[in-house]
Amino acid sequence: MESLLIFLILLVLVAFLYSSVGHGGASGYLAVMALLGVAPALMKSSALVMNLAVSLFSFIGFYRAGCFKFKLFWPFALASVPMALYGATIQLPDVVYKKILAVCILISIGRLVYQFIKKDDELTQPIPLWAGLISGGVIGLLSGMIGIGGGIILSPLMLLFRWATIKQTAAVSALFIFVNSVSGLIGLLSKGPLQLTPDLMYGVAATVVGGLLGSYYGSKQFNVPTLRYLLAISLTIAAFKLILT
Repeated sequence: MESLLIFLILLVLVAFLYSSVGHGGASGYLAVMALLGVAPALMKSSALVMNLAVSLFSFIGFYRAGCFKFKLFWPFALASVPMALYGATIQLPDVVYKKILAVCILISIGRLVYQFIKKDDELTQPIPLWAGLISGGVIGLLSGMIGIGGGIILSPLMLLFRWATIKQTAAVSALFIFVNSVSGLIGLLSKGPLQLTPDLMYGVAATVVGGLLGSYYGSKQFNVPTLRYLLAISLTIAAFKLILT
């Protein structure tokens, strides 16, 4: 019972912080599950289900705040969705899965800690169609294979190349994560029914609560640096556990 309570608290915190920056939080959920010894076979489907509600709530929050631009979204999604569907059908060996996941978790730590500090009204530049399609396809394939939405890779890319402002990036990433998660789940369902234990279903409910709160405060320019650093430490531990196992 105590371990379940810790599991749920961690999921609420992860969902809150990730949704506040427009992410679904799959890499964080996977890190928590890795720390608690959840089998890789359960991790992938569970994280995608948790991603759905959190990324949707996050998108709605940023959309209502007027941050979403469809022209910034479609080049990535066009290639990403079919590749995520295909990627979800690929069964990676547990060792390979854990190593790739560890790298994605380390990327997510950088996104949480380093907030790309710059004025949100900074001038941006158009997304080259070829760049959107190639990056979207690669991110989609990776997302489907390990069970994430891909926002932790897309958002730093968009900010690095100044394709969008911080708030616009958060809005695009949230919807990008949602469509990739749906595509990934469809790919998993094509191979058989999803594997979700009762504890993981409670976990889904916990992420809904955290996601609702995070999406609301994130779209209102909420910032919790101390909590971000604490989460970053926990994710680092999980990443190294995955690397060493």
